[in-house]
Amino acid sequence: MGIRGLVRGLVAALLLAGGSLGGVEAAGQVPVEDFVARQTFDNPRISSEGSYVAVSADLGDDYHGIMVFSLADMSQTAFIKLPRYEMPMEIYWVSDTRLIYVKGGKWGAREEPYDFGEIIAMDYDGKHHTYIFGYKESTLSMGLEPGHGNVEGLPEKPNGKFYMTRTSTESAIGGSQLYEVDATTGRHRLVADVSGEQNLGFVMDTAGVPRFAYGADKNERQLLFVADATGKQWRKVPDDSVGGVFRPLAFSMDGTHVFGRYAVDNGPGALVKADTSLQQREVLASAGFRDIGDVVWDSRWQPLAVELGGGLPKVEYLDAASPDLKLYQSLRSGFPGQRVRFVDHSADGNVSLIYIDSDRNPGEWAVMDRKKDVLARLLQRNPGIDPATMGTRRYISFKASDGLELDGYLTVPAGVADPRGMPMVMLPHGGPHYVADAWGFDTDAQFLASRGYLVLQVNYRGSGGRGYAFQEAGYKRWATRIQDDLVDGMRWAVAQGYADPARICTYGASFGGYSALMLAVKAPDLVKCAAGMSGLYDLRAMAEKSDASRSYRGRAYIARVIGDDDKELLANSPLAHAADIRVPVFLAHGREDERTPFRQADAMRKALEKAGNAPLWMPVKGEGHGFYAQEHAIEFYRRLEAFLAKNIGQAK
Repeated sequence: MGIRGLVRGLVAALLLAGGSLGGVEAAGQVPVEDFVARQTFDNPRISSEGSYVAVSADLGDDYHGIMVFSLADMSQTAFIKLPRYEMPMEIYWVSDTRLIYVKGGKWGAREEPYDFGEIIAMDYDGKHHTYIFGYKESTLSMGLEPGHGNVEGLPEKPNGKFYMTRTSTESAIGGSQLYEVDATTGRHRLVADVSGEQNLGFVMDTAGVPRFAYGADKNERQLLFVADATGKQWRKVPDDSVGGVFRPLAFSMDGTHVFGRYAVDNGPGALVKADTSLQQREVLASAGFRDIGDVVWDSRWQPLAVELGGGLPKVEYLDAASPDLKLYQSLRSGFPGQRVRFVDHSADGNVSLIYIDSDRNPGEWAVMDRKKDVLARLLQRNPGIDPATMGTRRYISFKASDGLELDGYLTVPAGVADPRGMPMVMLPHGGPHYVADAWGFDTDAQFLASRGYLVLQVNYRGSGGRGYAFQEAGYKRWATRIQDDLVDGMRWAVAQGYADPARICTYGASFGGYSALMLAVKAPDLVKCAAGMSGLYDLRAMAEKSDASRSYRGRAYIARVIGDDDKELLANSPLAHAADIRVPVFLAHGREDERTPFRQADAMRKALEKAGNAPLWMPVKGEGHGFYAQEHAIEFYRRLEAFLAKNIGQAK
């Protein structure tokens, strides 16, 4: 049939199987249930010879597990159910029949999973399930004190082994060691040892020799170490010796060059190719004031392309000689308006895992078998979402009040070609640091758009994706410059005629909830209502009571980004401004939230009541940072929908 024919066939199959339209709630609205449907499968990985695929599975009721399927007929060969709240963070095949996974946990739907540092191995059929390393005593011959294990990669040729670094649970000081570990016996050998700094990652050359170590100290100062050709003698690379920050990614096939992300003056990162001394560098791709996007790796694990741009990513091809170039180009042309990436390959490059997603498609995986000339869908993230019913996400940019260029996204309801005078929801992202709003599928934004609202998201100062200097510009300015950037975004949307200035509400989760209420203080002429999910309303609670304050790195981060003066922390909190919030407020919070403790949300409720502005209040037992249970997520969205409809109404 050929590549193009296969791509056309898969496109047709995907369209035919593209998810049920479901019931209609009101005038064609997508049911709430479709937005909170469980993302059943994630993180698939192909075994080294392409015989099996292992996936992380959401089993419901806060349970997760691993499923393994034979790619020959998709029959299930293994099923492992983990204890409640635990989940497989990463999956790696060390051979065609044995895999390892890193165990972690998640206690709230809006919380990032937490890596336990436990590495466990099992066979393709679920047998020989073995605890390799972690904070528990190993039953194998590791001979290392318990600690936090990190998988650093696999040998170029699969041999049943993997590379691991270890962080001691007994001390916050020490060095970084890299081990080669047998995933069956647990036997290991030390292959690299860098003294003085913990938590370093390693990059090995094509011969399996560790050549670079990288990371950051507790104050976010970037660290880089380089080894000689033996991988034994290490030296620290001085901060100014390469003219910027270099983060190594992988070696060229001939071992003479290293690919990496490179940033000058803490600005946005570019992709470069450098010699091993790092003195000779060639810029392969850059993206203006933004970092480059994802690198697409071919079946030889060489960089094939780089995604650029804020909207649907433009692609810059890097290797015209790659054996996967024509296939990749055909896949991209076969799925116009979507992002296509290789995410995994068998060792011989015959079988590849392909990920397809867009602003309207939550994501799906397909498998390409070159020898069999077969391209077939494997898994979907959320089969209940029909992309045709979703809104479009438009990349925007504008000048802030001080002249700095900012960017973001407008999600426009399906069927609206030219948004004019629409009711709008300002949706600030959480974090606020290290993360940014992006073009892909956003559940909150799509739900709001499905209810007839224009949705504005702004990558304010402090966001990730534009280099460290841009992120640092938001440190200790949570209540000031960050909020000014968001207000500037709202005023821009009004000036463009997109938003009706009399019908704007704010809504966000975590730090987004903080901003939702602070914007009601900052811009009372624009904000007509404010809603917070798992919001942060008292910065003192973050500094003293949150889970982020329990480690020495976490405490250093908090001091760096918000400070440690109680009076200033309170003054910069929504709690101190309850009397200035004169619009309707909706607060939803899990009682077991450890990231933004429930007590500060309850204090915010009481402060608003004292000011004569009692909020709509939704405390939920048994939930953490966000709502795991589908019934709670459904109830929240329905309450949010009614709250917005009451205060800013539907689109005309």
